[in-house]
Amino acid sequence: MKKDKITRQNSMKKFLFLSVFSLISLFAQAQTNTHLFKQNIAEDATPEVLKTVLGLNKNQANELKFEKGVYHFYSDKALEQFCYISNHDDLMIRTAFPISDFKTITIDGQGSTFIFHGKIIPFLIDKSKNVTVKNVNIDWEVPFHSEGVIVATDEKNKTFDMSISDEYPYVIRNEQLYFIKEYYEHTLGQAIMYDPKRKAIMFDTESHTELTQFKKATVARNLDKIKYKYEFDKRSKFFGPLNREQRLKVKELKPGVVRVFNHKHKMPPVGMVLACKGEQSVNRVAPAFRVTHTEGFVGLNVNIFHAGGMGIIAENSADLILDNFNIKPSNGRMVSTAADATHFVGCRGKVVLKNSTFNNQLDDAMNVHGTYQKIVDVLGAKKIGVRMGHSQQQGFSIGNKNDAIGLVRLSKSFFPYHKLSINNIQYINSRYQIITFNEEMPKDVQPGDLIENLDAYPELLVENCVISNNRARGLLISNPVNTIIRNNFFSTEMEGILIPVESGHWFESGNGANITIENNVFQDCQHSGFRRGVIRFVTDDDNENIAFKNIKILNNTFNQFDNMILEIANTDGLIFTGNKITNSGTFPMLHPNNPAITIKTSKNVIFKKNKYKGKAKEILRKDDSLPKLKFR
Repeated sequence: MKKDKITRQNSMKKFLFLSVFSLISLFAQAQTNTHLFKQNIAEDATPEVLKTVLGLNKNQANELKFEKGVYHFYSDKALEQFCYISNHDDLMIRTAFPISDFKTITIDGQGSTFIFHGKIIPFLIDKSKNVTVKNVNIDWEVPFHSEGVIVATDEKNKTFDMSISDEYPYVIRNEQLYFIKEYYEHTLGQAIMYDPKRKAIMFDTESHTELTQFKKATVARNLDKIKYKYEFDKRSKFFGPLNREQRLKVKELKPGVVRVFNHKHKMPPVGMVLACKGEQSVNRVAPAFRVTHTEGFVGLNVNIFHAGGMGIIAENSADLILDNFNIKPSNGRMVSTAADATHFVGCRGKVVLKNSTFNNQLDDAMNVHGTYQKIVDVLGAKKIGVRMGHSQQQGFSIGNKNDAIGLVRLSKSFFPYHKLSINNIQYINSRYQIITFNEEMPKDVQPGDLIENLDAYPELLVENCVISNNRARGLLISNPVNTIIRNNFFSTEMEGILIPVESGHWFESGNGANITIENNVFQDCQHSGFRRGVIRFVTDDDNENIAFKNIKILNNTFNQFDNMILEIANTDGLIFTGNKITNSGTFPMLHPNNPAITIKTSKNVIFKKNKYKGKAKEILRKDDSLPKLKFR
């Protein structure tokens, strides 16, 4: 009897719970504004989608659904605004999805394909919370890059012939080749070779490209007479071309076949595909996602087949999760995105990348870092003027009110010598800002010191991803908080994982620390020809200061055609254990005299329980910092 009573009570509790849960669900649904787009807008979905987004109540939950199908989005009727986009070109952009100041919004493609036309950013997300984009494929009708097949070479005369399909319209003006797109064009510019059989970057491509496009200008008079009071960027759009002229010349042999003259490197092999995207600093114009000042972004079941920039660039945002978020080419193209697959600048909270594939993009699969800004003026006890170091950082704000800022003097240490907090940032122009702190600065602060935002680094997880066939690195990580990289597959043109301090050219801050790299497979990385390790710790400042701390490299498999596996520098605390190293024999060795591991200016490094079955004559090469260290 007592048992029956308890059963009835439990049943009643379960009924009440389910009833309350159902009421909450119904209430949530009632509070969510759902809009369904149907296929009747597919010919150009931009006007209807834009009108709907601009008319939404941003203070309630919104859901935009698309009847499954193919939708075209043209830039002609998209919303226009000027954008400074980190690691991209700064320009007037257009978008059909201006997701700004929303509290909660979900965009569900329900398996649809969105095809974009022209210079348009599909998703422009700013100052929002709880944004989800899911179940959608993203592509461009006309890609921002171009491809041609090498059909003949002449080593003696330094020419090669290239066949260009009808997919890539072109003109030749003043002996220069221009590929014509929708409202866009590009020169040969930055280029790399693809192997069409492997659908991957060609082995030893660095011997054949970059294209030797420029030479020193024949006539240059009195440039040294122009004096600049302030520091300037010699690589910027203005200064870069000042003292150079075209080396390469192009002429058409017959429709669809052109000859390129004056190539300086080795001739590209016949049958390879030359992929090109125009000159640097003008060829990153349309990322698929741009996320700024947003808390909570989820990209779920998203395929990005192309973009004229990165797959996603996220700045000053928090808690970003990419799950089954894939970058891969479509329509027989060699190239997916024209730059990184994913890129995170000054982000915090959690950044998660899992269950995803990144193939054939023209830069890293992931780059995570903060930003160094240089002190150029000490304006008072609490105030400094700072300069953005790289031209593609212009307009970037280093942080929010009360964020912790570190003062860094790299000649002394890669770590901050003092900490302050932001009171206010006054925007003067895209390259110069004035920062006021809550506290007084130390007396020895001086122009030339750098600042970094110590709060703008995330807890980072990269798990169950496939990264292959792309140009450049797999993961480029400058993150001092906590990073876990596990159960991934890497086969990249350069490093599988690069942990840098880039304080000179890119000014990307963040000392790699608290990093665990475990249970990954590295297959034939560094196959483009560089003499570098598969995993590499490096600084661009030539000193012995410690930059990297608390690194664990555990139970990974390295199946490499060449010798170099690991480069360690400026590191305090690294454990390399349970790893298996073999020689794949996939390609001929490019650097047979390399050791498997190099170490310099480091301490507290441990090797144990590793298995080496490679072909290096010397497994471990080290300097005097660790005289007793042995590979085990």
